[in-house]
Amino acid sequence: MVRKLTEMECRDAMEKGAFEPFEGTGALILTQSWCPQWKAMKNYLSDVEKAGDGITILYIEYDTEAFFDGFMEFKENTYNNREIPYVRYFQKGVFSGESNYVSLRGFLHRLNLT
Repeated sequence: MVRKLTEMECRDAMEKGAFEPFEGTGALILTQSWCPQWKAMKNYLSDVEKAGDGITILYIEYDTEAFFDGFMEFKENTYNNREIPYVRYFQKGVFSGESNYVSLRGFLHRLNLT
């Protein structure tokens, strides 16, 4: 499943200082819509879904949201990462790593799908 994070989920994370624990295996992607590297990644996400049953990919293009400034500050300060896209990986609900742009092959590898 690939889906956009809701405003409520994002505001809740900003208020609590982190996103709720991730259930299952997948990735959380925090990015901006204009980023060419994000556009490349977004194009292969359906391939990631096909490669692994039960994979969840949650994303937010926060530059298009009313909470842009606050969310960018939260993302950059909480995760100490000022680059986009910023990706957090999870295996069976446990944080397993982070990256910025990666190819499809790299993304699959980080999810242990190759």
